[in-house]
Amino acid sequence: MKKHLLTLLVLMLFASGAWAQKMSPVGVWTNEEGKARFEIYKCGDKLCGKIVELKEPLRNGKPKMDDNNPDKKLRSRQLQGMRFMEGFEYEGDNKWDEGTIYDPESGKTYSCYMKMTGKDKMEVKGYIGISLIGRTQNWTRVN
Repeated sequence: MKKHLLTLLVLMLFASGAWAQKMSPVGVWTNEEGKARFEIYKCGDKLCGKIVELKEPLRNGKPKMDDNNPDKKLRSRQLQGMRFMEGFEYEGDNKWDEGTIYDPESGKTYSCYMKMTGKDKMEVKGYIGISLIGRTQNWTRVN
C-alpha cells in the first residue's frame, strides 16, 4: 500500500511540474484598460513583445506615432507594430525577467518582468532599480 501511495505522490509531482512548464506567455494579450493587444514572441533565446493592435489606432485621421520618444529620430515610427518589450529570460517558477518595457505614453523605458499567474493570466511589472517599487498590470490572454 505504501508503494502505491509513494508512486501516486511521485506521479502527481511530475504531472504538476509538467503543467507548470506549459504556462508560457507566448501569445496575444490585452492589458487591464483594453487599450491595446500585445504579442509576446520568441526573439532568439529570449522573449520580446510588440503592439499588434490599438483600440484607437488613429489620431487626427493618421496612425498614432511614437511622439513621446526622447530620441527624435524614433518619433516617426508607428505605435502599431512597434516592439516595446525585449530581453526577457526564463528565471523559473513561470517568471521571465531581465527584460525592458517601453511606455509610449511617457516615452520612458523600464526594467520589467512577466509572471504567469494562470494559464491565461499574467502579471507584468515595470520598475526602476528594484522590483519592489514599480507599476504592475494584469494582462489577459486573447489568443
